[in-house]
Amino acid sequence: MGGQYRIKGNKYPRMRRPRRRGRLAFLAVASATVLGVIGWGTLQLIDVFTGGGGEASAANGRSDCATAAEPKASPTPARAERALPKPGQITVNVLNATPRKGLAKQTADELKKRGFHIGQVGNATKEYDKKVKGAGLLLGATSAMNTSLPVLATQLTGAETRADTRKGADVDLVIGDGFKQLAKQPDATKALAALSAPRPAADTAKKGC
Repeated sequence: MGGQYRIKGNKYPRMRRPRRRGRLAFLAVASATVLGVIGWGTLQLIDVFTGGGGEASAANGRSDCATAAEPKASPTPARAERALPKPGQITVNVLNATPRKGLAKQTADELKKRGFHIGQVGNATKEYDKKVKGAGLLLGATSAMNTSLPVLATQLTGAETRADTRKGADVDLVIGDGFKQLAKQPDATKALAALSAPRPAADTAKKGC
């Protein structure tokens, strides 16, 4: 053979391999590394937004709820009845502030049937005469606001309750222009029973447990 492809000298020319396979292998390794980093970062973000340590959080939540649900020792009972007087222990003065005659006596007689002790029966004083627009006005000392007056209020729906400067334990029922009749006895008895019922014990457990 001759011509321009003739080998001259004692050295042979090197035949280089194509570099394409090496580049592909490098790209594959780099891609796998990037995907691994992205996956690890995603897991970290999920832990951050979900609070992480789900089992530990749940265990801690159960422990906190159990602790909160345990009632604290108290020297007083959880349920206590209100110390209210019975109708027979309450003296009621029935006063008529309306132009209708005989209304005070009629109302006093009905209250007496229901067990109340009746005191004075007659017309209201100038301070209240023809000035009570509602069903009635219940008056008593400040100490009666949480004792005698709530009991008497069960007998007259819509009556206003007010404290005055008296010193005695008696209370007044001043009949107003809007008065029609006392509450029906079954309804009054039910209201009185509800008033005297024990209060429910406070819920010591945390909400959401």
